[in-house]
Amino acid sequence: MKRRGMIGAAMAFALAGVLACAGCASGQGASSGTGKASVLDPSDPVQVELWTYYNGTQQQAFEELVKEFNAGRGKDVGVVVTSSSQGGVNDLAAAVTDSAQELVGSAAMPDAFLSYSDTASVIDGFGRVADLSGYLTDEEKAQYVDDFMAEGDINGNGGLKVFPVGKSTETLQINLTDWQKFADATGSSLDELSTIEGVTAVAQRYYEWTDAQTPDVEGDGSPFFGRDAMANYFVCGSRQLGHDVFDIENGTCSLNLDRATMKTLWDNYYVPMVQGWFSAEGKFRSDAVKTGNLVCYVGSSSSVVYFPKTVTVDDATSYPIELAALSNPTFKNGKPCSPQQGAGFVVTKSDERKETACVEFLKWFTDKEQNTAFSISAGYVPVKKDALTLDNLETAAKAVEGTSENYLVNLPATLDTIEAGVYANPPFKGGVEARAVLEKSLSDKAVADRAAVAAAVAAGAKPADAVAPYLEDAVFDAWLADFTAQLEAVIA
Repeated sequence: MKRRGMIGAAMAFALAGVLACAGCASGQGASSGTGKASVLDPSDPVQVELWTYYNGTQQQAFEELVKEFNAGRGKDVGVVVTSSSQGGVNDLAAAVTDSAQELVGSAAMPDAFLSYSDTASVIDGFGRVADLSGYLTDEEKAQYVDDFMAEGDINGNGGLKVFPVGKSTETLQINLTDWQKFADATGSSLDELSTIEGVTAVAQRYYEWTDAQTPDVEGDGSPFFGRDAMANYFVCGSRQLGHDVFDIENGTCSLNLDRATMKTLWDNYYVPMVQGWFSAEGKFRSDAVKTGNLVCYVGSSSSVVYFPKTVTVDDATSYPIELAALSNPTFKNGKPCSPQQGAGFVVTKSDERKETACVEFLKWFTDKEQNTAFSISAGYVPVKKDALTLDNLETAAKAVEGTSENYLVNLPATLDTIEAGVYANPPFKGGVEARAVLEKSLSDKAVADRAAVAAAVAAGAKPADAVAPYLEDAVFDAWLADFTAQLEAVIA
């Protein structure tokens, strides 16, 4: 994930109060029914070290929870947790990978560490990842959201090698203030934005409406929509349409670039991009919303705290805006599928006492009270079914000073999107590089070709004439051939 939402520092300090009785509530029944917890002894506590990439408010909130565990549940069963941040996501992945290989100068492996499935798979390849499935009863496993547990089964054999602790997905985040002006003038409805094709159609209408406001200047309409993560569009969009881009079996990937599916993805991203209906301005699409150059975008639900409260057109012009959020759009003939995001904890393979101690902490950390409070502080949602409800999250969020208003506005859309179905493709050799191809191939071409169209219009060409060459099927076929070659090269 590129960014994770954080709320004000007041959350971290209020967290301790919210959790004041959490240790007692979660202490009962926290041991697994497997009997493994009996290897722990309060008179001879096990110390475990955790590595994270949390920083700022997230790190402070996590450390508060570690203290809470050590003083309560940990003391009762004989577990002492220490934690440290290794910097960012990539810093942590690099440090763990070096440690797993025992490279000169690397630190000893931590007992558990935050990880996405790609890094977990690499460490698993060194034989350094514990399978946690035997440390939870079937009843305990059933308490977690099924899709979240499925992502932790990185080998597809029913194991659990990435323990879920906090998740996010994607939602459609909208500048409701500017949307309403457009909707009042054109009769457009938010209901139209429930499908990807509907977003495309509304974006064309918005471009034409804004273009018509300057009748003496042709082709100067404004873009309506953008996307933060193109790889998610490919992985989940193709899955919605019944054709996974990546067919993965036993860690090996084969491509499934069904032409009709790829053409649908093209028609609902590249085509509106080159015509100016969509844009990819700024590092993140919220940057363009902030300047009034975009009305809405699909982005991580955890990034909603960055959605601006004000549009600043220039030094002299700014105005407040209101946020609205909808579920991640789905292709009209597709089955709902949205990205599942958020790292989990990987436990290093060691001995039964150390592994049991780590699992004791992770089960406590993901109990309703603790996980709800931490997830809100991180902009995520909790991973257990009893915590993943609108009533629970709204009640908890409103009780904590400093909760982001944007988080609350976005929450129903987040929960609806997760309920409809979320997915993260299993790791495979070349997966990181393949995802980079998905992220840049179509987007880079669309941006470059849109710039060429705009230049042609500026030089005097009619907008329709300038864009026509880019809408030929031959352009799509050439891109698809290049796209295929790029992906084949990295997964070979």
